Amino acid sequence: MARTVKAVWVVVVGSLLAVTSPVCAQERPPRPLEARDVKIPPYEIRTMPNGLRVVVVSQDEQPAVSLRLLVRAGSAQDPATKPGVAAMVGALLDQGTAKRSSEQISDTIDYVGGALGSGAGTDLSYVSILVLKDSFDLALGLISEVVESPSFPQEELDRVREQALSAISVNMQDPDYVADRAINRLVYGFHPYGLPGNGTPQSLAAITRDDLVSFHKTWFAPANALLAVVGDVSPEEAFAGVTRAFGGWTPRDTPSIEAMEVPEAARRLVLIDRPNAVQTEIRAGHVAIARKHPDYMALNLATKILGGEGANRLQNVLRSERGLTYGASADMDAFKQAGAIIAETDTQTSTTGEALRLTVDEFSRLVREPVGERELMGAQAYLAGSFPLGLETADDIALQVLNLLFFDLDVKELETYPDRVNKVTSDDIQRVARQFIKPQRLSIVLVGDATLVLPQLKAVGFDDVEVLPLGDLDLTSPSLRGKPAPTRAPAPGR
Repeated sequence: MARTVKAVWVVVVGSLLAVTSPVCAQERPPRPLEARDVKIPPYEIRTMPNGLRVVVVSQDEQPAVSLRLLVRAGSAQDPATKPGVAAMVGALLDQGTAKRSSEQISDTIDYVGGALGSGAGTDLSYVSILVLKDSFDLALGLISEVVESPSFPQEELDRVREQALSAISVNMQDPDYVADRAINRLVYGFHPYGLPGNGTPQSLAAITRDDLVSFHKTWFAPANALLAVVGDVSPEEAFAGVTRAFGGWTPRDTPSIEAMEVPEAARRLVLIDRPNAVQTEIRAGHVAIARKHPDYMALNLATKILGGEGANRLQNVLRSERGLTYGASADMDAFKQAGAIIAETDTQTSTTGEALRLTVDEFSRLVREPVGERELMGAQAYLAGSFPLGLETADDIALQVLNLLFFDLDVKELETYPDRVNKVTSDDIQRVARQFIKPQRLSIVLVGDATLVLPQLKAVGFDDVEVLPLGDLDLTSPSLRGKPAPTRAPAPGR
């Protein structure tokens, strides 16, 4: 298989589709998957003398081995004035080392028919390699080289920077992208989770090679990393190979990651003006719980009932009953320090007020009314039935195991996942909904034509609206505006 080319900054180029045709009054969702037994292959976890924690999962169904290494540092650890450093580091890890150029790395992995990738997320950075079993030692040597001694060539930095700047320029013309970035900023405030992890034009222009070297030196240490080895390899063979490849990785201390305070949920409605837009992007949400919170499973199911697979009240109301959109959903993000519940949809400009009112009302109904057994069973059937599909390959298992270790959870939770899903009751759903869902404190972002949308908002009870021209949007500003702060709009008008 050819080397996978990663995209650290995704460029979304597409045309807007007006939602004009009504949808049938009632839709029948597909039947949930039948529950299957979850069989986790034997695994073993060890901590190497230098502090590197290694998990080995033996699976001989395919003659392949997957290596996935995580470092506990991502965009949340970017320098305060330079968002985008972690993303740059992730993009350049496999673009040159002390021993090989970018081309040589590519040729090496292509020669054995493997796949190599690296990148960065919110809380972590990663490198992954998938090879056939006979290339296991080569893969171990290559991943250790990429992790321990990246060279961050200036010419590669310049190339990736230009790609990132171009992507931001294009993406800022996409209302879906703008709405997603803006709602994150409103929900998380100036917590690192709310800042643009892919950087801004100003921060990207200021990032230097020294910034990348410093980030790598600060966070890339064996005791701050996790390595999963999954596939057709015995534990003895795997740990011996890891010792050979990573035994020389010098241990060093890394800074402790202190939990930063996430702002309380607070009502704020921002309308980003795109004159003549034929439809409006709608986002509504607020801060939620971290991944390790004991109520994660129950709140995740509550979110599925609100707008996820297996139930999806938002879809039923907005599409099936009212014909206002092609799709509506709600998702729960859960990171190390906090999370968020965010609903999203889009609709015709002329039906923006109605769609937003219905979306907010569904948050309220989830808090106000007990969830029916049929809805709960549908969400449970989806989660329990689809879970085994995420464990079908060596790479899937590596990802699941590392996720649990990364969040300091027990790997045994993989085996008990369906049981834990099905133990959640309607009372649990109502309890977490009342505790964590705050309909009166939703942050709301609309991206559409302000002249036509504003009168609708006032008519459905949304009076305190901030109007912001798209060209003035600045996610690093308290007002979201790169120029003077936006004025309130108590009455219709641009």
